[in-house]
Amino acid sequence: MTEFDVRFDKYRDELEWLYRELYHNDSQAWEYFVGMIRRAWEARPEALKKLDRAREQDPYWYKSRGITGMLMYADMFAGTLRGVSEKLNYITDCGVNYLHLMPLLDSPEDRSDGGYAVSDFRKVRPDLGDTDDLAELAERCHERGICLCLDFVMNHTSEDHAWAVRARAGEKEYQDRYFFYDDWTIPNEFEKTVPQVFPTTAPGNFTWCDQAGKVVMTTFYPFQWDLNYANPTVFNDMTDDMLFLCNLGIDVIRLDAVPYIWKRLGTNCRNLPQVHTLVRMMRIVCEIVCPGTLLLGEVVMEPDKVVPYFGTVDKPECHLLYNVTTMASLWHTTATKDVRLLSHQLGQIFALPKQYLFLNYLRCHDDIGWGLDYGFLANFEQYEVPHKKFLNDYLTGNWPGSPARGELYNDDPSLGDARLCGTTASLCGITAAKETGDGALMDRSVSFDLTLHAFMFSLSGIPVIYSGDEIAQENDVSYHFDPFKAADSRFLHRGHLDYDKAALRHDPSSVPGRIFSGIRQMEEIRAAHPAFGADADTWIEFTGNDHVLGIGRYAPAAGTGDPAVGAVSAPASGKTGEAATAGAENHPAEKVICLYNFSEYEQTFWIGEAVGMTDMVTGFRMTGPDVHLPACGFIWLTKEM
Repeated sequence: MTEFDVRFDKYRDELEWLYRELYHNDSQAWEYFVGMIRRAWEARPEALKKLDRAREQDPYWYKSRGITGMLMYADMFAGTLRGVSEKLNYITDCGVNYLHLMPLLDSPEDRSDGGYAVSDFRKVRPDLGDTDDLAELAERCHERGICLCLDFVMNHTSEDHAWAVRARAGEKEYQDRYFFYDDWTIPNEFEKTVPQVFPTTAPGNFTWCDQAGKVVMTTFYPFQWDLNYANPTVFNDMTDDMLFLCNLGIDVIRLDAVPYIWKRLGTNCRNLPQVHTLVRMMRIVCEIVCPGTLLLGEVVMEPDKVVPYFGTVDKPECHLLYNVTTMASLWHTTATKDVRLLSHQLGQIFALPKQYLFLNYLRCHDDIGWGLDYGFLANFEQYEVPHKKFLNDYLTGNWPGSPARGELYNDDPSLGDARLCGTTASLCGITAAKETGDGALMDRSVSFDLTLHAFMFSLSGIPVIYSGDEIAQENDVSYHFDPFKAADSRFLHRGHLDYDKAALRHDPSSVPGRIFSGIRQMEEIRAAHPAFGADADTWIEFTGNDHVLGIGRYAPAAGTGDPAVGAVSAPASGKTGEAATAGAENHPAEKVICLYNFSEYEQTFWIGEAVGMTDMVTGFRMTGPDVHLPACGFIWLTKEM
């Protein structure tokens, strides 16, 4: 009996029930599906099967507090996939062992939406290399204990995809893989209940296709055609494409825009029950074919819509989800200097089961949207439309005294709404300080940049740095002069890595050096202290100061909890060594209190437990309960219990 048979037998009843119930007991589709996943397992390289076995023995490997992620575009970082391979020394120097490469599969240059309009799921963009280069990069990453993440754009294909080409030519079999309509009658009914994703740059959810003489559903952009997952052929073949990427050595599959993948007339076509059925089946398929692979769900919605994508403890769906609400609330706090919303939102996150693991980030390739809890903010007379305007004014530097230098994205004056772009350094004031030559502002901006990173590293989950943030990279305003980029302000923070700044990363007198060394120290502290583990108890520490956020973390003594959750292990290779074993030894119970000052002024407040605690960064031992936090600064305090 093969490993495949053992795993398949474990999940067969549930998988078959879900599949047949969703696809109306289509036996032919089911038999094809089973044969397809078996063939994918048979084609999986032995080295990856060996990795699967190691991870099955350590199911909590991805919950290690020793994992630090980095998000990047391969071309912006190193030109090609081979270039990324050649610069793995830099990535490991950053302490990174989780590498997320932004979309790199084949897509039309002028209609790609940043690579999210895929024309071939089994072909790398020619300017970046080929699938052999991707497999080689994955292998070299595994040798260094780095796991590799890649986007899987499952809601739609490019209009240049082979299916779309044949659908456009009139082949009904391929039109049935999308949503084609003879006239606007049904599309107009959809429009009554389905929100628009990009109301200013791509209004509506449908596009007329001249060649086919029909209307096609295009939720995002006219060149991205929505797939019809009610057709089992779509699910079968897209799952096959996903497994093809897994067999190249991809460790983490990012499910792009997953809430959108099921459509039903009369609904908003978001988060429908069938979506969760599909994701659960994909999770089971991975558990059978490639159990060392993780699913990362991209669910950019309010918290009550996000959490269900974890599934349940007994029937999990995604391994990881983006902590998008915390990211948005953090930038709100940056502008308002008021921590009450962030404290409220974190309290909800801390109340979730510890099995749920978030990917934490300050910013990503996309814009910052203001999906905040306006019901809570109304308690402080902060109402949605005027508050969004304030946030955007502040973070673009159009509010008196603001040092932030961002730009608006998808501005819709009719709704009084817009989203925000910019690098962390520029949003924290480093660009403004440089422009004005204000040394005090520079010190404060560097301190605040580090404070935001410290906040991210003190949350349970996987912290992910956007490439360039580790060296305080600033906005790339050159995009304004590029005809392919000028209309999309997200390119403001998608510039080429500044290797001149990177060369200064070990110079403690430089801004890049101060940021780089500060982040590296945080990574090392986090890896060494069990209280930062995923199994730690977490709570909001009361500070009595609306400018200061307090987070408490407590880890029980070794042997009293689940040691695997907090232990540090090499995430990809399973190798051991100094870095791999740090924190895995026996340890006493530990308490950590993290305090963050969002004000541009020093704050003094009273924390009774601070007496006798040690500053984890400086080693200073607190002798009294009064805590003094510098402007835009932070402190991590610890003590054994």
